Amino acid sequence: MKIALMDSGIGLLAATAAVRRLRPDADLVLSLDPDGMPWGPRTPEDLTARAVAVAEAAAAHRPEALIVGCNTATVHALPTLRARLEPDIPVIGTVPAIKPAAAGGGPVAIWATPATTGSPYQRGLIEEFADGVTVAEVPCWGLAEAVEHADETAIDAAVAAAAALTPEDVTTVVLGCTHYELVAERIRAAVQRAGRPPLVLHGSAGAVAAQALRRVGARPEPAAATTGTVTVLLSGREGVLPAPALAYAEGRLLRAASPVR
Repeated sequence: MKIALMDSGIGLLAATAAVRRLRPDADLVLSLDPDGMPWGPRTPEDLTARAVAVAEAAAAHRPEALIVGCNTATVHALPTLRARLEPDIPVIGTVPAIKPAAAGGGPVAIWATPATTGSPYQRGLIEEFADGVTVAEVPCWGLAEAVEHADETAIDAAVAAAAALTPEDVTTVVLGCTHYELVAERIRAAVQRAGRPPLVLHGSAGAVAAQALRRVGARPEPAAATTGTVTVLLSGREGVLPAPALAYAEGRLLRAASPVR
């Protein structure tokens, strides 16, 4: 089995690690776009063009499914990617985990990029899945960029700034950007209030990985031998994981795998 994942940068690591844990025997194709990152400031048309190029580079390796490991790319490019690749290659998008977060009753905070915070897309998800639950939208200035470069000082500053914007009564935080899942425990430590119940965090990686397996008719086999290989594509060129990826447990989990040749 071969699963591909795509993003402009290392935000795809959380979903990649989730797939690896569910199916250690699956071959993985990671398609990044260092020549075009970051995608967030691009126009929707430009972002979609970059995403299509990255997806087609991954599709050339004949995966059984493609995960769009980026919330922004899912918003703008998912319909185009599905039109181009399905039904031959199922395409799985990444949506903020607002529905399961709201099921807990809240209050809920959604940490997201400034571009996503307050957007019609996110407001639509809140209206659809969080009716009756108090939701605070928290813009996380510079956090995705800091995580992308494994800049510890910048991560601490961005997390602290977003935590200061998060209401004190929040019980649940939605990690609305895939990069944020790589620093989930730092976010938990910053938002957890003394004397309050343990904070609940909701990311998307586990659900996305499980959905990818369902789409290809496979079951989780976490006890399988770790025989799956990893191919890394950098704007279409075969390469290696960017060095900052190894600052995170999710990146180190992949390092032992030998690349496909």
